[in-house]
Amino acid sequence: ESAADGLKVVLLTNDQGNKQKAAESGLLISSVALLFTPVSVLMLLPSSHLLLSFFHPYLSHPQNEITSSKVLFPEHLPLSRIQAGIKSGSFLQGTFRASRDNYLEATVFVPGEGEDSTEVLLQGLQNLNRAVHQDVVAVQLLPRDHWVAPSSVVLQDEGMAKDENPEEEEEEKAVTAKKPTGKVVGIIKRNWRPFCGMLNVSQIKESTRHLFTPADRRIPRIRIETRQASTLAGQRIMVAIDGWPKDSRYPNGHFVRSLGGAGEKDTEEEVLLLEHDVPHQAFSQAVLSFLPKMPWAITPEDMKQRQDLRQLTVCSVDPPGCTDIDDALHCRELDNGNLEVGVHIADVSHFIRPGNALDKEAANRGTTVYLCGKRIDMVPELLSSNLCSLRSNVERLAFSCIWEMNHEAEILKTWFTKSIINSKASLTYAEAQMRIDDTTMNDDITKSLRGLNKLAKILKRRRIENGALTLSSLEVRFHIDSETHDPIDLQTKELMETNSMVEEFMLLANISVAQKIYDEFSECALLRKHPAPPPSNYDILIKAAKSKNVAIHTDSAKALADSLDMATVDSFPYFNTLLRILATRCMMQAVYFCSGMDSDFHHYGLASPIYTHFTSPIRRYSDIIVHRLLAVAIGADSTYPDLMDKHKQSALCNNLNYRHKMAQYAQRASVAFHTQLFFKTRGVLNEEGFVLFVRKNAIIVLIPKFGMEGTVFFDSKDKTAPNLVFDEEGPTLTVEQHTFHIFDKVKVTISLDASNIQHQKIRMALIDPVISGVSVPAEDLEPQSKKSKLDR
Repeated sequence: ESAADGLKVVLLTNDQGNKQKAAESGLLISSVALLFTPVSVLMLLPSSHLLLSFFHPYLSHPQNEITSSKVLFPEHLPLSRIQAGIKSGSFLQGTFRASRDNYLEATVFVPGEGEDSTEVLLQGLQNLNRAVHQDVVAVQLLPRDHWVAPSSVVLQDEGMAKDENPEEEEEEKAVTAKKPTGKVVGIIKRNWRPFCGMLNVSQIKESTRHLFTPADRRIPRIRIETRQASTLAGQRIMVAIDGWPKDSRYPNGHFVRSLGGAGEKDTEEEVLLLEHDVPHQAFSQAVLSFLPKMPWAITPEDMKQRQDLRQLTVCSVDPPGCTDIDDALHCRELDNGNLEVGVHIADVSHFIRPGNALDKEAANRGTTVYLCGKRIDMVPELLSSNLCSLRSNVERLAFSCIWEMNHEAEILKTWFTKSIINSKASLTYAEAQMRIDDTTMNDDITKSLRGLNKLAKILKRRRIENGALTLSSLEVRFHIDSETHDPIDLQTKELMETNSMVEEFMLLANISVAQKIYDEFSECALLRKHPAPPPSNYDILIKAAKSKNVAIHTDSAKALADSLDMATVDSFPYFNTLLRILATRCMMQAVYFCSGMDSDFHHYGLASPIYTHFTSPIRRYSDIIVHRLLAVAIGADSTYPDLMDKHKQSALCNNLNYRHKMAQYAQRASVAFHTQLFFKTRGVLNEEGFVLFVRKNAIIVLIPKFGMEGTVFFDSKDKTAPNLVFDEEGPTLTVEQHTFHIFDKVKVTISLDASNIQHQKIRMALIDPVISGVSVPAEDLEPQSKKSKLDR
């Protein structure tokens, strides 16, 4: 073909095997370096420096066959050997999970049938053998006498490690449970993505080889070649890994793009979204094309197929500033003396039809992500904040779950219907509470709220009697400056009775719908379960309670709930809250699953035999599927093949569980970043806190006022480290003469450590108890005003 066109094909390659094949096929061959001399590139392209950057690794070493006499890592086995080894059982296949706290340690999660999954511990660079977080790897177990326990040392930074040989830590290891320990023998699938981070510009003059430090501590540093280092210093950039030779301490990669200046709010938000794999690009034209045309109105056809509930006194109760209102409620007395209670949920599935671009986009996103001061919507704003939002005094399409109850909140009858509602009020929790408490108010909305509140209290009491858990987590609210958008105040959210009122009816609706869709579609109902934690998860909770002579029973959720209710210490009112915060940490993640692919449906935390998500279809895709199932079950909509395919449903659940988890992490990271901004402007603060965990070289302290936790380290880089004694049994940590227990009250100084611009962190140092050579001397804390002026 090329001969006919009078063209000659030249293959550019530095690969020996390719050269040989090309020669046999009669192709012209040239190395990258020979073709791309700097002069030829300059003649070719005006923006040639970018091209030169890209080809730089080949230009520096024309043969690109650099070999180092020092082989750092064992060879990876070929795939054929790996597959044979997995088949024979000599190797295990699993997902590599790097440790965030210790770069010399990782685990490999080996999935099994049901409860039979195992975790293999890996320690030391050779045993990690160039695997990167989330890679699928083959591991070989070491002989039992080489098994070790996970390290409980927190390595603050790679540079802080004593040595790259973890054996030195051996004598520090407690004789706690040793875990199956192994080594990576091969890579089955690389799960590399472009990583965000910053360039460590090489100290060597004129050098074009630099190390890149990823923002995610679980990812190793990456060596890249670039001529733009001076421009990229101080910026957040993206880098992709190209490979990891066995003679290189770090993987090799290349520069992808710059994200902007480090520390800038927009840049950091972008990094946060990229690192947590949150889809956040603007909705495409293809997606937007499936939105209803404006002006939109309810048609006579809609009216025919729905129950008209516009006359009911329906109202919504939400946090302040909420524009994506999913749910509204009503309660009224019936002629027979019973009560009718309705939960009305936005009918999102009316607007999002199966399989179109809008539906696929929502399914991929899985959830709306709420960052501080920003919302990443799952569906376009026209739906989320307008047509599907159950705002007051406008007609909206809803999916209603309605019960007839007696005054003891016992359900006599349940029915579901697609409906039309007209909400009479959009209230905040505080406004709803004020109405309930104000005896002078007796309008229909207030009467409805009082009825709901009365029933909710009974429902909650009954749920708790059945063993549902009331756990605690501190949620933070930032008061944001309206102009600079910086946080100016930080406080924990206080919950009101009305929060609980709305929650009770949402739980009840979710349970009623779960039962209905499971009765109709036993094989393909999308449900949500919460597994009971393995008993060992509770060790820390039991030890913590025991330190204050309180017994915690964990043989069932009911036993745990009851013992948490009893757990009080007279002189320590905050003890119960701390215990519940700790109990929350012992829990497993709740997950979505398909009923035909699982046998255990139980929701441990809610003590319910069956549960699903129905009440938030604007912000969760799971609820859209549940709406579709329910609509088919009551004959209000037609089915489609994927809805009845349990394998497709199960794959969807996997994505939803992943997106949900990443959204939670992104939200936490956003809170952490805003907390840093807050301390950046406020300088140093001294606050009271409680010890939440005790580690070998540190204590983790919770500051209730700010709902935040931080680590006080006791090993220091510069001065002689204090004498530390860690007792696993307590657990306690003795620093010099002082012993720390869980829940000890401490006073710390909190400040922002911005020395590492990429990993800025909140620093905590001890003020009280006073430990010689460890606590911050009182004189260092004095006049803040003078100090802050100097720091500016």
